[in-house]
Order: sequence, then C-alpha cells, then structure tokens
Amino acid sequence: MQVHTDIADFKGVKRPVLTTGTFDGVHKGHRAILKRLIARARKEEGESVLFTFHPHPRMVLFPGDNDLKLLSTQEEKRALLAEAGLDHLLVVPFSRQFSRMHAVDYVRDLLVGAIGVRSIVIGYDHRFGRNREGDLMLLRRLGDVYGVEVEEIPAQEVDHVKVSSTKIRQALQAGDAASVSELLGYDYPLSGVVVKGDQLGRTIGYPTANIGAIDPYKLIPGDGVYAVRVHLKDGERQGMLYIGERPTVSGGLKRNVEVNIFDLDRDLYGEAITVRFIDRIRADQRFESMDALRDQLHADKRIALQRLNR
Repeated sequence: MQVHTDIADFKGVKRPVLTTGTFDGVHKGHRAILKRLIARARKEEGESVLFTFHPHPRMVLFPGDNDLKLLSTQEEKRALLAEAGLDHLLVVPFSRQFSRMHAVDYVRDLLVGAIGVRSIVIGYDHRFGRNREGDLMLLRRLGDVYGVEVEEIPAQEVDHVKVSSTKIRQALQAGDAASVSELLGYDYPLSGVVVKGDQLGRTIGYPTANIGAIDPYKLIPGDGVYAVRVHLKDGERQGMLYIGERPTVSGGLKRNVEVNIFDLDRDLYGEAITVRFIDRIRADQRFESMDALRDQLHADKRIALQRLNR
C-alpha cells in the first residue's frame, strides 16, 4: 500500500476507484466497503484509493471538546488498511478552510479534478462538504455530470446491531471487550512502553508492567480487570490487565494501566508492549486489605485463563 500526504503529488494512479471517510478502527463495516472497493478496482483494471483526513474532523471543528478518543492510531490504521489489500491511502490535513468547501466544489475540484476518480464506492449514509450538505443523492447527480460511477454500500450489521465507530467506542467505555472484538473483527489493541511503577504488585505475588506513553488520542477501555493477550519483542503471552485508580492502595489519585503477564520473569522497563483485550473479568473495586486483593487476583487469574484458552 502506498501512502500519500499531498494531493498535488497524487499522480500516475491508474483509474482511481475511491472511497472516503475517517475509517477509525477499520471495523467490519469499513472492511465491507474496502472489499467492494478493491473488487471494483480489480474489475475496472484500476487502483483502490481511500481518501481520508488527519486530524479527525471533530478535533478541528470542536477544539474545546476533549472527549473524543479514537479506536486506532495512525500507525494501527495504516497496518489494518494494508492488511485489507488497499492500493493507496491518501491522507490530507483537515482544517477549518477545508471544512468550508461546498459539496459541489469538493467533488469537482478534488475528487474529479485533483484525484481523477473514475468510480466511487461509498456508505449509504455518507455526508460531505460544508455543513455536511452533500449526500448520496447529490453524489449520484454529480457523478452523472462528471462521468463518475457511484456505488452504494448499505448498512452493515453484526448480530442485527449496526456497526459504527461510535457504537464500538461506547462498548469499550462500558468495558464490553467481547462485543468490541465482534464488531471490529479483531481484538482491540492498546500499545505503549513499560514504565516503572511503585512495585506493590510483586509484594502479593502479582507483579505488573505499568504501560505508559500511550497515544493521547487513543481510547482506553473502561475501568476493570481484563483477560488480555500481550505482545512483546519475544512473542505473545497471556495476562490480565487492570485499568483504574487503584482505590485499595492509592485512594484514586490517578488512572493506571498495568498488566500481570503470566509466566514471565524478566525486566521489561523501556520495552514496547501491546495488549489485546479479550474479555472483561470484573469491574474495578476497593478491597479492605491487600490480602483480600490477593485472594481476588487468584480468582481473576483462573477466570482469565479460562477465557483466554476457551
């Protein structure tokens, strides 16, 4: 997959067949669009193109709203798109000036004029242009004018639930990791670097790797204890991960992300780490003593192993 960051340099692409959108998370609905896009590009002897933006439009249009967190970092998104078989990823800077472009100008000047699009494959509810004035009906009319074929992708459903990045974010915030895996089509990843903690876990037999340097725009799932797969430089392991303010030992001073990696006995400080969420074992809670916490962790580990190995 070739990555482009400047429309002016987007040259020499054979019969571009395009879709557009933020594609946060590259979930099952997105991949249904990509599959149709790639198939159409092959049929037309052209090349598939995703036209997307960075940063996310909401971050530019609503800078005071700091609640938006994303399902995928730029690196994760690129890897998922390449895995899907996309030929070209065109990422353009999103700005307020860009957001003011009228729908007709967007199609005529960018999609047709600059990119040279021949066909468009798009979701049924796609909106574009200033104040989201453009819709599928307008796109079809403009397609007739400029000789661009438009193919609609209907709503994709998983177990009768419409797939959307918003629904996945809500499920993650609720800690429903199993549903997230089903909607995404893969287990949700969270990456960072192992940093030094206060080492209290090792005093009760459950040493943890504290995960820092997490992308500030990446959505961290809701508080609780999770069964996870852990990816390190020497391979994959199993573990259980805690997210929360550690009310038993710290009184809720800050939110922590720390993982107990099963059957591992070596120093990880400074090492890159990725955890993939399989299922939530329980919500966060306060225990009356460290002994009570240790007893609960024994039970948590048994459940984690059951869910990881089922």
